[in-house]
Amino acid sequence: MLGPTLTLYFSRRFLKAILGLFLLAAVLIFLFDVLELLRRAGERGDFSVLRITLISLLRVPLLLEQVLPFAVLFGAIWAFVTLSRALELVVARAAGISVWQFGAPAVLVALIIGLVSVTLYNPMAVWMQERSNEVAAGIFGTEETFLLQTTNAVWIRQDGLDGESVLNAEQLLDHGERLLGVTIFTFDRAGSFQERIEAREARLRNQFWHLKDVIVYTTESDPQRYGTYEVSTYLTPTEVRESIGAPESISFWNLPRFIELASRAGLPAYRYTLQYHSLLARPLLLLAMVLIAAAVSLRVSRFGGLGGMILGGIIAGFVLYVLSELGRDFGGAGIVPPLVAAWAPGAFGVLMGLTILLNREDG
Repeated sequence: MLGPTLTLYFSRRFLKAILGLFLLAAVLIFLFDVLELLRRAGERGDFSVLRITLISLLRVPLLLEQVLPFAVLFGAIWAFVTLSRALELVVARAAGISVWQFGAPAVLVALIIGLVSVTLYNPMAVWMQERSNEVAAGIFGTEETFLLQTTNAVWIRQDGLDGESVLNAEQLLDHGERLLGVTIFTFDRAGSFQERIEAREARLRNQFWHLKDVIVYTTESDPQRYGTYEVSTYLTPTEVRESIGAPESISFWNLPRFIELASRAGLPAYRYTLQYHSLLARPLLLLAMVLIAAAVSLRVSRFGGLGGMILGGIIAGFVLYVLSELGRDFGGAGIVPPLVAAWAPGAFGVLMGLTILLNREDG
């Protein structure tokens, strides 16, 4: 039986290893991100290094959510290998402690990290990303497409009092009520082209897009500039966000409400349902990563072959990640039910890890 002191010791070792790799990844991503933003902003010739740094600091936490499973995988492998090389696992085994017992602290740490990342870290990262978009909007104008994407860059058809139009935006803010880098093609009731409108910003108010800094192109006259312009629309903020917004731009606590609003509006909410269940399934995915790492540690401590087994664990982790991404693609398109697409990779990883452990521990 693993006592409280040993449980706390093992838990602390796993937590330090995982957080250490996570912070290392954060520093590397931040440095590369700042360099990339500086390169892009340098093309404008007028930028502030301090503000670029602030933008990157605010947007890195959301980027790191993709790194978390690998931080848990590599951190757990690192902790297990370190314990094995120091013969601490050998001593634990000699004392009658099974893999299930000395692996329990790692499982507990992974589940806690998963719960915290979903309930606290994700909302904080989304909030920081929104602040990053606001800072960038004031600095880069419409040339901010290189920032973290909050739009799928798709064209959407809309109807209004004056006829149909087709709209595209480079960035979405304020939950679908504000767009940046807007291009609109308008048509009359007969379906004939009327004008092309380019605007720096658009706000949705009372069934109208209120545009700012506008250039209007027509086939009958030279381009005309306007300070403000209006285009009618029947779109609601929910419909705009469903069509343009990225699911990652909505926090965990707001996703159920948005899914409900989209369903009431008769819109397909596959991507947002998938995002919600993916967040719910994150603790299970992290648990799978720990079990894969535990399978690596057993071979290291008993049979040697450190390099090959670690490579195998890394490959297994990446296969699990690829399955998760494939599930997101199929689930987001409605080909596979979002619940299955979100939970299946984690369940597969857990079953795979348990199978390997049972085979090696109990034969």
